[in-house]
Amino acid sequence: KMLRVCVRRFSAPARGRVASLEVGIIGIPNVGKSTLFNALTNGKAEASNFPFCTIDPNHGVMKVADDNLHTLAKFIPTQRIVPTEVRVTDIAGLVRGASEGAGLGNKFLSHIRNVDALIHVVRCFADVNVTHVDGSIDPTRDADIINTELILSDVQSVERAATKRKTDEALQGLLAWLAEGRPVRQLRVDDEKSPHAAWMEAARTLGLLSAKPLIYLANVSEEQLFALADNTPVPALASLAAFAAREHAPPPIPICAKFEHLLLALNDPEERQLLLQAAGLSEPAVASVSRAAFDLLGLGCFYTAGAAEIRAWSIRKGATAVEAAARIHTDIAKGFVRAETYNIKDLVAAGSLSAVRPRHEGKQYVVAPGDVFNFLSRS
Repeated sequence: KMLRVCVRRFSAPARGRVASLEVGIIGIPNVGKSTLFNALTNGKAEASNFPFCTIDPNHGVMKVADDNLHTLAKFIPTQRIVPTEVRVTDIAGLVRGASEGAGLGNKFLSHIRNVDALIHVVRCFADVNVTHVDGSIDPTRDADIINTELILSDVQSVERAATKRKTDEALQGLLAWLAEGRPVRQLRVDDEKSPHAAWMEAARTLGLLSAKPLIYLANVSEEQLFALADNTPVPALASLAAFAAREHAPPPIPICAKFEHLLLALNDPEERQLLLQAAGLSEPAVASVSRAAFDLLGLGCFYTAGAAEIRAWSIRKGATAVEAAARIHTDIAKGFVRAETYNIKDLVAAGSLSAVRPRHEGKQYVVAPGDVFNFLSRS
């Protein structure tokens, strides 16, 4: 007996590691982490002008901006559109000496250990009404404080492990690497036989903080935001960009958390669009952040589309068709026969859904960006 899978019938996502991946927002105190968290998740975290306003982490869910969903909706009338989501944790600010316990540092570092990737917010704006814990605006110094504390915490973790495994060469190699002030994420593994491969595996086993993938967010003022729209250089952003390049990290994403929060409060789409245009933005910056965080977690998307709903499903990059089926429901994967699929690019090129010719793919087909699936499964 064959069953052409109905997305409406199997609406609950399967449990699994992909669904539980989480990104953490980090930085020193008073850089705008909680304001950004609220803008990303439409949350209500307290954002006040004093250090350690946040002690217990705030948790929320961020919808991932995806133009493919709206492209599909142009061709397939539907009742609702469901974007994929990413879990977000707002972690209290770290200060110099956190790895030694300063400012409740050990507690806050443990919160970082529980997430899978990091959004490092760095303050680039000056505001006499918002205290800076070090008294001045210096993005490079501030970013380096956090990186150093993560590395020092990792040194402690590796040293503890090394006392129990004194002949473990991988641990000794990791210690030497960290002692040079280099985060684990900078390790490059081109060959599985390389010593770096063993170091990286040891780092994963120990859950080292500096191994977590990271992006920088430059929290700018409204004045700096409008300066960027006019192509006027912003020295603080340039400084952070140079630091990120030295760290082999992607270029920082400029964002004005205060501006994004204002956008979120506007109910009139026309007012929102006018404000975006005035700032030289085609979309809210949080949309770029959501996509960057999604990519940072090593995730991609596939889609299901019909009259009931158009939905984006998160899946690890390089996943197969049967793994995609399992994201919808494990029963579909168990009875997998084949996948009928077409790509959104093919749909746009064809001009209509009826003109698209779906392909038939088997279990081991590797999901490509923009793939739309209908799974056939034995009941």
